[in-house]
Amino acid sequence: MDSRGLRAEVADSWHLSAAAGVDADQVDAPITLDESGLHDRREAHPLSRVFPLLDDVLGQAARDTDAVMAVGDAEGQLLWVCGTPATLRRAEAIGFVEGSNWDERLAGTNAPGLALRLEEPAQVRRSEHFRQSVKQWSCVAAPIHDPTSSALLGVLDITGNDDIAVPQTMAMIRAAARMAEAELARELAARADPPETAATGMRVVLETLGRTEALLSIDDGRGHRSRLRLSPRHSEIVLLLAAAPRGLSGDELMILVYEDDASPSTLRAELNRLRHLLGDDLLASRPYRLGARVTADWLGVEGQLAAGDVRRALRAYRGPVLPRSTAPGVRRLRDQLHASLQAAVLHSGELDLLSTWTRSAWGCDDYDVWRAQRAVMPADSPMRVLVETQLARLDRELG
Repeated sequence: MDSRGLRAEVADSWHLSAAAGVDADQVDAPITLDESGLHDRREAHPLSRVFPLLDDVLGQAARDTDAVMAVGDAEGQLLWVCGTPATLRRAEAIGFVEGSNWDERLAGTNAPGLALRLEEPAQVRRSEHFRQSVKQWSCVAAPIHDPTSSALLGVLDITGNDDIAVPQTMAMIRAAARMAEAELARELAARADPPETAATGMRVVLETLGRTEALLSIDDGRGHRSRLRLSPRHSEIVLLLAAAPRGLSGDELMILVYEDDASPSTLRAELNRLRHLLGDDLLASRPYRLGARVTADWLGVEGQLAAGDVRRALRAYRGPVLPRSTAPGVRRLRDQLHASLQAAVLHSGELDLLSTWTRSAWGCDDYDVWRAQRAVMPADSPMRVLVETQLARLDRELG
């Protein structure tokens, strides 16, 4: 297969599919949920609460245009597939059925798998699919996130003919995914009684992976939500406070934030500006701390590594923590997480995980992982030439 001329995200997906051992001539996607497992997964999944709404809004539109609507979980398993009987029979021929798994590492390049990995809407046209049997279809998909924690819940997809691959379909599926998230948030608020809301209090979600400026999502516990992009310095301070639930003294924070000597007044001025932005309830003092329940993307990666789920940890890793920060405390946290994930990828010995690492901006010059990739790669793999070329480049550059 020739990936020249493909969009960058599709070409990257082809490499991932090949490294994972997907056969381009494979007809079906694998079934990873039998009938009993599918029923149990549906019953327990949060998206079961919004599926009737999605089917009413988007499922009917799919039926009217000879397309299928699918809703999958965060692992790529399709929990619901809707369409006319004739269209469902056509989809069955490529394994696009309930219980099948469309993760790119199992089913090759496709919109649901791409949307799940990138956590953003994706479109894959006919010839962009990795497997030959799927090239008669086009698909558009969007991820659905938990409205409180921002955790990935699953994916919403429309698959059909060439009429699907148009901007209007992308806009429609984005809107439907946001509608599902809004409905989940509304249900959550409706179930929470006043005592529970008071006890839960404020919650924040902090995103720092691969970002120069952190994103902070705030839920005040009373139904009001906001989203802030923090300055680089405020990003460092909030990150360090999030990493120290018991709080930090002014002296401790000074050491963690500033490379060189800085006056206490400099830090106080930054904290005053941050408090004006966040409010007294969220930025507490004596010691300095965040007065909220904190969820953070890097904490999610740490948790997945602790649970031994290297695959999900690597999927969630969008890049080093605040990569341009020179704050000593940030550098230490960043280096520890990066080293832990790299070690886990190396220890896994899984070719697709090693390939994902070396195709990233932060892993493209990682000599150890390139060598490990070569060691586990079949001799006749079409990827071997690429690996050997990259190792030769690094040998030249590193002397």
